[in-house]
Amino acid sequence: MWIDLLITAVKITLVLNILLVSVAYAVYAERRISAFMQNRYGPNRVGYEGLLQSFADVIKLVFKEDIVPVKANKTIHTLAPMISIFVALTTLAVVPFGYQIELFGKIIPLQITDVNVGILYILALTSLGVYGIALSGWSSNSKYSLFGGIRSCAQMISYELSMGLSVVGIILISGSLSLQDIVIHQYGWKWNIILQPLGFIIFLVASFAETNRLPFDLPEAEPELVGGYHTEYSSMKFALFFLAEYANMIIASTVITTLYLGGWQFPYLQTFGLPALAVSIIQILTFCIKVVILVFFFIWVRWSLPRFRYDQLMNLGWKVMLPLALLNIIVTAIVVSLLR
Repeated sequence: MWIDLLITAVKITLVLNILLVSVAYAVYAERRISAFMQNRYGPNRVGYEGLLQSFADVIKLVFKEDIVPVKANKTIHTLAPMISIFVALTTLAVVPFGYQIELFGKIIPLQITDVNVGILYILALTSLGVYGIALSGWSSNSKYSLFGGIRSCAQMISYELSMGLSVVGIILISGSLSLQDIVIHQYGWKWNIILQPLGFIIFLVASFAETNRLPFDLPEAEPELVGGYHTEYSSMKFALFFLAEYANMIIASTVITTLYLGGWQFPYLQTFGLPALAVSIIQILTFCIKVVILVFFFIWVRWSLPRFRYDQLMNLGWKVMLPLALLNIIVTAIVVSLLR
């Protein structure tokens, strides 16, 4: 029992530290990629090719003054960014980044915990993330922040529904809510992006809206709302919102990889006759490469597409994506019932 608790604690520590470092370099990657797309340099002074720029930014934010508006609700103003970062960091608990590995004679699952309702766990936590944004907008006592919080609530309601329905097709095919079972069911080239292309597109678009990334960053639209929900935030409170945004982007990439891109599956890897340890390492690397490609895609889209108008955002969610998600469920159910 104590050994299992120790292994779980080590896995949590490793995953959280890797996630935090990945967030720092996702910020760096965004700045470098956007600079490349706009034919400029980007950060290239602090460390080799600017690799330490993100850490310099963190140090700067730590020493910044924490300014709170006089008429703000100080308790909730402080609590809101904590909610956002807590939700962002706990979502990764059920995502499998490999199958299992044998160390010191003990089989260790490459996942913090494998709950049999993993999809519901992720959908529940991502829907809670909006509370941090909504409360920050309300507690700041600023009309710009309040508008940002209200927009985020409307956006979440519109796209959470389509996101949840798009996953139903995968559940019908795999017959399980466990993320590990879903990955195993995608053995070989039976990836759900091939079996569920419409569901993948709906989930991907909803992920952009859920993470408040362009072209759906209406809650913080700078030309309209100054900074949106985090207008009245500074110092480490602002840093927590910034950290939560990029952590959500990475976690969305891990979830898309798990549900639609085969997760840690390297097609027919088990047929190569490699040692078990080598297989586990390749599976982890395969998962990481897929996630990095998706993070690049998130960044690429941000610097390629203009921001949607608010009415366009709502129309897309309710009049296009929701009917298509329902159609996808009906077609998938018919095909599955005929094949069985």
